This record gives sequence, structure tokens and C-alpha cells, in this order.
Amino acid sequence: MASILVVEDEEGVREFLVECLEDDEHDVQSAVDGQDGLEKLRRRGFDVVLTDLKMPRVDGMELLRVVRAEQPEVEVVMLTAHGGVESAIEATKLGVMEYLEKPVDSPAALRLVVRRAAERRRLRTRAEANRSDEPPPLSFGAAAMTPVMHALDKVAPTEATVLLLGESGTGKEVAARRIHANSRRGDGPFCAVNCAALSESLLESELFGHEKGAFTGATARRRGRLELAAGGTFFLDEVGELAPSMQAKLLRVLQERTYERVGGIQSLVADVRWVAATNRDLDQMVAEGSFREDLFHRLSVFPVKLPPLRDRPEDIIPLAESLLFRATQGLKRAPMILQASAHAGLKAHPWPGNVRELANTLERAAILADGNTLGADLLTLAMGGRAPSPAVRSLPRTLAEIEAEAIRAALARHDGNRRQAAEELSIGERTLYDKIKRLGLR
Repeated sequence: MASILVVEDEEGVREFLVECLEDDEHDVQSAVDGQDGLEKLRRRGFDVVLTDLKMPRVDGMELLRVVRAEQPEVEVVMLTAHGGVESAIEATKLGVMEYLEKPVDSPAALRLVVRRAAERRRLRTRAEANRSDEPPPLSFGAAAMTPVMHALDKVAPTEATVLLLGESGTGKEVAARRIHANSRRGDGPFCAVNCAALSESLLESELFGHEKGAFTGATARRRGRLELAAGGTFFLDEVGELAPSMQAKLLRVLQERTYERVGGIQSLVADVRWVAATNRDLDQMVAEGSFREDLFHRLSVFPVKLPPLRDRPEDIIPLAESLLFRATQGLKRAPMILQASAHAGLKAHPWPGNVRELANTLERAAILADGNTLGADLLTLAMGGRAPSPAVRSLPRTLAEIEAEAIRAALARHDGNRRQAAEELSIGERTLYDKIKRLGLR
């Protein structure tokens, strides 16, 4: 059984279609024209829309465009007495899988078409549920994300090494998965390693594998992640945390495309596409000597910087709705509706933890909720009783406080880049460094 919306302006035809589909035990609703259909679609969800083409106010083609923009998961069947090649082609391009002409000679044929559409919807819903453990998709809404998406999609089909930059929680792994999915290696494995999560010795064994007896506890040969990722994409997260010796070993792999297992002599080919990510300022680290310049240039063939969530407020509500849906899936509970009362608070909060903080907040809210809605009160409770609004600081009282506040703001605007912050403040970089130390700033 599926939920069906029949949109037809001729009363007799509409009643006939509804009766046919109700005989198949579907949950059937009807609308008298395209405008009525849009209003019903926005009030509740449907699996399939069966719509006429020629209707007053809003015709079937415009209804189809809106459905594709607002509810792309809904299957649409177009029904018209004005069939033609042009309209069929346009409807097909917009995603109509079935295109029928009136009058419907066989109710059984109509039921079969709708059953196929409902089955496609059911299979797609199941596939989405099976992918519920994947990170949420990056939002396309904000203008700040447009060049990011363009860059990711341009570099994806190539073999170029990509360096993803941005604050923690901005979705760098999501971007890496997008690159992988749209690349020629998309059917291969996607392997991710967090460089900050493992010690130097463990990371080397994890990446390259080891031979039996290579070290205490190495009782058997072990294949490394590079070997397991052959033919796919290798994602090095938090690459700025690599120890100097591991930087040298990684540089060799990037240059030569070969490596050996720990304790081994056999050369293996690193048949992977490299994507790295960091929230650190690698330019600054190179200047300080804590990150190899040659490795930096190898990794940053194609750098892409992801903006923080506070710079793209248009994305907050769509992301929140998507994350709330995923949270309810993971908790095995019915989907929740994000009430309008929560929108203002979500947009006002600065989200220093970016998408990750937003996801955690919504999961806590879903756990705390008794009903199927999330409003401002529940959102505040999920944030530990703090109203989701920007931090309010008291006015600085001393010259040192004013100076510290100005330095913090300049560094924040330039993502911690001291040289750029010093230029904005019209002081030397060394002077800025001394002030940071004197004021105890981090």
C-alpha cells in the first residue's frame, strides 16, 4: 500500500482514478487542480503523485517542477489527453518515469503503473535507510557553498590530490566522499584514516601493514589500509598532526607511488587517489618548520576551503531537518518535525562546532523528545539549558581586554593566520606574536 495524490480538474475522471486506486488498497487523496495539489503536498508527504497535464492555475508540468525541487523523492506519473513528443520529452527530463494518455482504457493498466512507481519509491527509501550511517550531505543552499561545490565537482573526475581545509566539523569527510563518489574510482573502496587518532608507530602499521615478526606482537602478516584501498580513494584526515618522520614516509609514497610493509622489503604499489584534510594552518606550520614544505606542495595540488556554518546561515535549517531525520532513524523512532519556533534559535547560535555540533544537539533533542515535534523549548533543553543564541560578552573594562578582543577577532576573521591578522591590525607580525604571548591568548 502506498500514499497516492491524484491531481485532476475533471471531477468525473478524478473520482474514477481515485476509485481504481482505492481498489488496490492504496491511501488515496485527491486535489481539484495543481494549486490544490501543491497545498496538499506541502501539508503531508505522498509516495506517488498522479497528475493531469492541462489544469487551471497550476498545470501538471509546473507541479512536476515544484515536486522535483521540494520533494525529489516523490514519484510522479503524468496523465494527459494532450499527449505529444515535446511534452513527453520535457516531462521525462524532469523525472517522470511513467507518461500515460487519457482516457485510461484499462483500470488494471493504471494500477500496474502506480504499483511500479510505488515500488520504486519503496526501494529508494530502503536504500536511503541502508545509507543512514553515512555523513549528512553538504547543503547547496548558501552562496558560500556554491564555489566549493563547483570546485569539488570539477576536480572529482581527475586524479589530482585534493587538500580540504576548514574548521573542525565543517564536513571535510563528506566533501572527500563526494569527490570519491563522482570520480572514476567511485566503484572502488573509500578508506579514511585519522592521523590524530593513532600514535606514530600504530599509524605506520595501519597505513602500510606489517610483516610477521616486524615488532613485538606482530604474529602474522597484516595488510595495510593502502593495500586494502587499492583502486579507490584514500582519505587522510587531520594530516596536520603527522609526526615529522611520518611526513617523510608519506612524502615518499606520494612521490614514488610505492611503499613497503613495516619489516618488509617487497615494494607495493599505492594505487589510490589521495584526499587530505586539516583544520590547521599548514602555511603557518611550514613557516614555523613543523610541517614539511615539499609534502605541503604535494598535498595541496588542489586546495578547497570549506566555510564554517556561521558563514552560511541559509544552510542551517535544511541541514537541521536532514540531521534530525537521520537522528530519528538511528534511534529507531518516528521522524520528527522541526517547528518554526526552533528556526530563530538555530540561526542565531554561532555553532562553533559547525555541522558536528548541530548534529549532536539534534540527536540529544530527539532523545529527550516525548512527541514527534522539536520546538524552541526542547532545543534549549538539548543545549544544556542554554538558549541557542550568540554568546553575549560584557563590555571590556581595561585596555588589555580591548586589545585582546581586537586580536581575537582579527585572528578569527583570518582563520588564525597571524600574518594577515597583523596586516589588518597595522602592526608587525612579530609584534602581534609578542602581544599574543603577553596577553595569554591561544
